[in-house]
Amino acid sequence: MTTHTDAQNAADFYDFEGALAPEERKTLLRTREFMRDQVAPLVAEHWAEGVFPRELIGGFRDSGLVGLPYEGYGDDHAPAASHLLTGMMAMEMSRVDASVATFFGVHNGLAMYSVQAGGDRAQRDRWLPGMARMDTIGAFALTEPLDGSDIAAGMGTTARRDGDTWVLSGAKRWIGNATFADLVVVYARDVEDDQVKGFVVGKDTPGFTAERIENKTSLRMVENADITLEDVRVPEADRLQNISSFRDVAEILRATRSGVAWQALGVMIGAYELALRYATERRQFGRPVAGFQLVQDLLVKSLGNITSSWGMLLQLARLQDSGVFRDEHSSLAKAHVTARMREVVAWAREIFGGNGIVLDYDIARFFADAEAIYSFEGTREMNTLIVGKAITGESAFV
Repeated sequence: MTTHTDAQNAADFYDFEGALAPEERKTLLRTREFMRDQVAPLVAEHWAEGVFPRELIGGFRDSGLVGLPYEGYGDDHAPAASHLLTGMMAMEMSRVDASVATFFGVHNGLAMYSVQAGGDRAQRDRWLPGMARMDTIGAFALTEPLDGSDIAAGMGTTARRDGDTWVLSGAKRWIGNATFADLVVVYARDVEDDQVKGFVVGKDTPGFTAERIENKTSLRMVENADITLEDVRVPEADRLQNISSFRDVAEILRATRSGVAWQALGVMIGAYELALRYATERRQFGRPVAGFQLVQDLLVKSLGNITSSWGMLLQLARLQDSGVFRDEHSSLAKAHVTARMREVVAWAREIFGGNGIVLDYDIARFFADAEAIYSFEGTREMNTLIVGKAITGESAFV
């Protein structure tokens, strides 16, 4: 079972955590303790069963870790948390388990930020306090069964105005948390002006159904769902008032995409720590395999990927905190760091040999989970084209 008892991240070779202010450091350590004490003991069993440990919701509620990016809705006595802190929190969670980090990212990031950025003041005051207390769990519904990367142009879910209500029809796929979320932010194309709008849909709304996707081999504890919307009626008061086009949705994705890059860094760190520990304990030919040159080569290459990725994300967070932040910045980080993650989890699994394919040693879980992180929040190919357009001035999108 993965446990982390160190006050300092063992993979922090260049002391990146030292960039945090003292109070931020305390929050990061509180995140570390929560993941160690409450999450790690549950991971292997629930990952194998493919169900989310909902008892963790109460733990998150008491942790003081929810809602920190939203001033006035998280910690009432503190300003909004920096992007550096929230990024390192995502890293710390993924260091133990990427499924729990994804659950948290969907709720605390995609869903809450949709309300924060897309709602008016009354809507923020209506929904965010309960979400910050985790009395209300959120989900984010954008991707569809036939449209992922091309969702901006191909969105098939429609919204039709009918007096003071909207009628939503269509389907969504891969929606994390949707099997138990209290509210789901659903994006649909307005049939009148052909623009994307955002709606907050309660789980018990007639015509709304969410069915869990089975047989996943990655992020198995995340309860992704297929959502069906059959003439779902939503009041105008539940339409996010500041979402009037896909450009507004893209602003939300730009902000949250960097969080996925931090998750990828956490997965790298978790895999590296497992491999390093195993290498010092596993003996072959009369001595620990950590003393073999080829094993050290894999470990050092892994540490190099971690260190270079951490440096990139540190500067990305500084750009975000300073307000100098563009789509291509988050896209380059997501594409690059997830590619480095894929390398590290493969090298780490290699060090385990045959033991690397059973859950008893945890590394198989990191290896599998990396594949989902590599793909969601924009594939490497799509993020590459965003950066390519920025540096060349030429669009290569089909």
